[in-house]
Amino acid sequence: MATVSLKKLTKRYGKTEVLHGIDLDVSDGEFIVFVGPSGCGKSTTLRMLAGLEEVSEGEVLINDKVVNNLEPKERNIAMVFQNYAIYPHMSVRKNIGFGLHTAKLPKDEKAKKIEDVAALLSMTDLLDRKPSQLSGGQRQRVAIGRAMVRDPAVFLFDEPLSNLDAQLRTQMRLEIKKLHQRVGTTIIFVTHDQVEAMTLADRIVIMKDGYIQQVGTPSQVFQSPKNMFVAQFIGAPSMNMLPGQRTDKGVQIADNLTIEIPRVTQVDSITVGIRPSALVPVADGAPCLMEGTVLLVEPLGTETLLYVQVGDNEVIASAPGRQHPQRGDFVRLNAAADEIHFFDTQTQNSIL
Repeated sequence: MATVSLKKLTKRYGKTEVLHGIDLDVSDGEFIVFVGPSGCGKSTTLRMLAGLEEVSEGEVLINDKVVNNLEPKERNIAMVFQNYAIYPHMSVRKNIGFGLHTAKLPKDEKAKKIEDVAALLSMTDLLDRKPSQLSGGQRQRVAIGRAMVRDPAVFLFDEPLSNLDAQLRTQMRLEIKKLHQRVGTTIIFVTHDQVEAMTLADRIVIMKDGYIQQVGTPSQVFQSPKNMFVAQFIGAPSMNMLPGQRTDKGVQIADNLTIEIPRVTQVDSITVGIRPSALVPVADGAPCLMEGTVLLVEPLGTETLLYVQVGDNEVIASAPGRQHPQRGDFVRLNAAADEIHFFDTQTQNSIL
């Protein structure tokens, strides 16, 4: 196992800088997930850590040792790619064992390592099959097994589940999480899927345009987003954002709608954020934050999303799956005070 540190890590292609001096410390045995939209720099960061991309400035450290000038094979890391990269003409056994190709181990010891890894991944009965005889999830497990058999200090995963269908992705997420709990190796995982990030990570690194926006536990980035980008990127559906102006009474977001601010702020232009899961219909006479007309109903089983016109704004609220308002209904909506977020509209940073 290993610690990993990125110090002022910068990447340029010609004169174009795509990664702008990022800093990050990863603890021994930690599961870190980089998440962000396409082109944010997450895969570039991973490839620089692996030694597949040259570092323009800054340092990559593994176990406090600078590895900038080391070849990938000298860094004691293993990488699992999006497209599996397994050999179609080889059996599962030979594909997994390929990771030991350069290891100077006795033949029986290599065989035992392959058997142990296959058992850990529940693939013992598949060892003599060819990749063409496997499902997508099984092929991905072969790729993971080939990485595991080398006992690397760090596992690197580059969007390994993006080619799988929804059901298989859910299954593989669970298997990767269980695998980490069993072996405890440091894992750095890249994805564009915030659900994967939330379910897998000990800490999430949220990136945009080559900058780290926030680092925190899934709970921290969901409940206390540092800026509007994080607030809207994490969570599905995205957080409702209502533009408003500060007044003596709070933030006015419509002619007849003012939301109280819990603390004094000097910012005049304020955006109010409320997650759909926190905005719920309430009965007549109960405390109410806003009211409006239901435009669209989206049943999801255990819950139903309501698209509601509130003044000039459209918001998404959440209702129980079975009993819920219908299209055209007038609804009163409320949210707990600690579920309401306030952002400076100009800087887009959280102000509370």
